[in-house]
Amino acid sequence: MEKVQGEMEIERWERSEEMSDAEKKVIQETWSRVYANCEDVGVSVLIRFFVNFPSAKQYFSQFKHMEDPLEMERSPQLRKHGMRVMGAINSVVENIYDSEKVSSVLALVGKAHAVKHKVEPFYFKILIGVILEVLAEDYANEFTSPEVQRAWAKMKSLICTHVTAAYKEEPPGDSGDGGGRSISKVTEPLPQT
Repeated sequence: MEKVQGEMEIERWERSEEMSDAEKKVIQETWSRVYANCEDVGVSVLIRFFVNFPSAKQYFSQFKHMEDPLEMERSPQLRKHGMRVMGAINSVVENIYDSEKVSSVLALVGKAHAVKHKVEPFYFKILIGVILEVLAEDYANEFTSPEVQRAWAKMKSLICTHVTAAYKEEPPGDSGDGGGRSISKVTEPLPQT
């Protein structure tokens, strides 16, 4: 089977490196400062995500019509979803020393988005990249060291690997076409993070 460029990039991103205990500690320390402002950070992340990748809004009937970032910021539905995103990451961070719990949390997220919401898997990779961009800008003092950046790069890989694993499991009776979740549908370039 011939692979398109985007698929090769995604496969490369799906390999996750093991995090050291020191890196896990760095993740928890930096995240504690971020999570203190989780609602505002979640909203900032989603606004940037939807402004830069507007095709992602197709999965959100409550705010897919919104174009104006200020209107998005005021949307209770967008705020609620931002809190869900931040809460899921917080669950991973809180349980970072328990790999089974992390796998379980991320598998639930992946399955819900693959089966129930039918979200294309590449959007997770994009979203995690946007999250890291926002954190690096809004928490520049905490995210400047190479150690912190390396730890969060591994966290990004961990999240993407576990969430997108749900997309590889074919549901019973599936025709093998991935349920229409073709990588070739990408309409915006993947961010370079």
